[in-house]
Parts: sequence; structure tokens; C-alpha cells
Amino acid sequence: MQIPGHIDPVTTGTVPLRGGNRIDLVGLSRDAIGGVLVEAGLDAKAAKLRAKQIWHWMYHRGVTDFEAMTDIAKAMRPWLTDRFIIGRPTVREAQVSSDGTRKWLLAAADGQEYEMVFIPDADRGTLCVSSQVGCTLNCRFCHTGTMRLVRNLGAGEIVGQVMLARDELGEWPKGTMAGFGPDSDDEDYEEGGHYTADGRILTNIVMMGMGEPLYNFDEVKGALKIVMDGDGLALSRRRITLSTSGVVPMMARAGEEIGVNLAVSLHAVSKEIRDEIVPLNRKYGIDELLKACADYPGAGNSRRITFEYVMLKDKNDSDDDARELVRLIREYGLHAKVNLIPFNPWPGAIYECSSPERVKAFSNLIFKAGISAPIRTPRGRDIMAACGQLKSAATKPTRAELDRIAEEKQAALG
Repeated sequence: MQIPGHIDPVTTGTVPLRGGNRIDLVGLSRDAIGGVLVEAGLDAKAAKLRAKQIWHWMYHRGVTDFEAMTDIAKAMRPWLTDRFIIGRPTVREAQVSSDGTRKWLLAAADGQEYEMVFIPDADRGTLCVSSQVGCTLNCRFCHTGTMRLVRNLGAGEIVGQVMLARDELGEWPKGTMAGFGPDSDDEDYEEGGHYTADGRILTNIVMMGMGEPLYNFDEVKGALKIVMDGDGLALSRRRITLSTSGVVPMMARAGEEIGVNLAVSLHAVSKEIRDEIVPLNRKYGIDELLKACADYPGAGNSRRITFEYVMLKDKNDSDDDARELVRLIREYGLHAKVNLIPFNPWPGAIYECSSPERVKAFSNLIFKAGISAPIRTPRGRDIMAACGQLKSAATKPTRAELDRIAEEKQAALG
């Protein structure tokens, strides 16, 4: 069945993440690429050089064909092609919203599906990246939370989303590197290259797609290290935000080992309401969560923590809720801003969005306390690409099944 919305005619190829017996290099570190080259028969010195070249072509130039790597000798390229691939996720469906937001339904080599979203603005372009197929958690306002967790995405599948988006947006640098490489003395080496770097369209990444990133820590870390590498995708850590529903034990590690901006899905200021809409609160309560925010490495005036707060009618949107939110931020001495998110409806949702007047009044109370509380403009609602709407269309469980899934997830979390 076709997904509603405008269908984007631009799609990419269907190169699998694993190509038969060939090894997919996407998601591997430089050292790991060097290692598989050694295992394939290169000596250590040659493997180190080739790993550096391949890394540049994969992550800085977006090349997927070894024959296009013009600073590698011609005789070497078929050897690489026979043993390795540079893969991309398969695009099952691509949609464009009336507001310019783009959503892709992607499939991994095993057929599992996940989504990513690109949100263009006048001064930035933000890619919302998924970390899991399905989700560990069962936040009641979130469509993804109604899915079972199928599996974690690997580092290659996570960074592959960024690479695919750059493919689709056509923003890889143009030209060739012919004539500039260490093989320029080889008789088969190509000459006369040129190189230009175009302006970047994709400027920001948010780990806010399907899944809880901190329950897939190692793979998310590996992917973001590649994204932030100055010789790779070269996106500043200040332009990357990791969102968590409050996996407290992993928050300090995220700050120390990844070091990107932190967003916390708070959504309520009382135990009763947060237990209902973010059930992880029953394991890691508000006080424990806010203490972890106060201790987050690197947090300060120039690097504030963002509290995400979805506005639910008659649930968490009163003046008293706003005042309590201000009190908590002050009590824990947090350098923070509050991102107010009008609830984005989805089929079967049991909540309604607060009225625009109520959202504005809530925002004003927080602003008057000296805390930034912008109201997020919903994007991509017409193609189910807005915050909290992502979900693979592969299954449509009943309400009873959704309740069973939620109970199983909560039991697994303890």
C-alpha cells in the first residue's frame, strides 16, 4: 500500500549492506578498514595507506564505486571491488511534505525497516536519524513507542543514513582527485583532476528518530565518531544532538565519550504524569534524571541541555506545570532551555494537542522566568514525519496488542 503524501521521484540504488561474501566498509573505523585490508592480503603499510584513501572517498566524497577512486592505482581497484562494497540502505519509499520536509522509509540488508527525516530551514538543514528498528521504550504519546524493538541498528546503518541523505540532497563535493595522490607515478594513474567543495545543505543531526540511542550506545558512538571526524563527514559536535528519554546510567558516558549536545525527553514534571507518558520514569525518576543532567559533562551557558516537552491537552500543560518546570530547573542549577512541542497526532493516539493559546501561555511563563522556551513549529505532519510520528508501516497491531507490547517492554526494563 502506498504511503500517503507526495512521492519523491528521486531514489537511490538498492546496494545491500552486505554484498555476498564482500565486506561492507561503511561504519568501520580507519583502523578496522586497515585490518580487513590486511586480512584480505595487503601488507600493513599498504593497508594503512589504502584505508586512508578509502576513508576520504567514502566519507568526504560520497563515492560508492572503487573505480571512481582516482588516486588509487587502476590495477588495485578491481581487487578492492572483488572483496569490498560501500553500501547504502535501500529506499523503500521517499516522501516530500508540503512544507519541504522529506521522509525516507529505509530497509536494511535483512529487510528490516526504519525511517529518517530531513527538515530544511532558511539557515539550516536538520537530519533526524534512527538508532533502532522499533524502540526499546513505550512512551505513550509516541507512535514509534507502539512498535516492538526488532533490533539495534549497526554503526554502518546509522552513518549510512547520513550518507544517503547527502546522496539525495546532492551535496557531496564535486570533481576528482586525479593527479593529487601518492600513486601519481604509476603508469596507469589518471591525471588532470580538479576538486571543489560545495556549500552544505545538511548542517545538523539529531538522534531523535526511531529508537532510544542510549540503549544502543556503542553503535551510536561509533557512527557519530565517523560523522564528527574532520577527515570524514566533518560535522561539528556542536551541530549534533543526542536525545534520550532518560537512560540515566548512560548519560555521563555519552557526555564523556561522544560529547555531543544532549536533549532529554522530559514531558512532565510530576511522577504520576511522567510515569504514565514516559514509563521509563518508573525506573529512573525525575530527581535522578535531573541530577544526571546537572552532572552532564560540558554542560554550561554555551552548551545548554534541551528539555523536550510535548504539549498534551489537560495532561501536562497547566500554569502550575510551567511553574514547577521552572522550579526544577532552578533547583538543580541547570543550564537549559525548554523546547515545547505541540503534540503530533497519529492513528490510535489517546492524547490531544494543547490549544495554541495554552501552549503560548505555558511558553510565556517560562520565558518570564528567564528560561528560553521556544515553541516548535510542527513539520511534516501530512506525511507522518513530525516529532513522535515515525513508525514503519509494516505492521498494524490492535489496541490489545499495543497494550501487550507496552507491558512486555516495561517488564523488560524492570
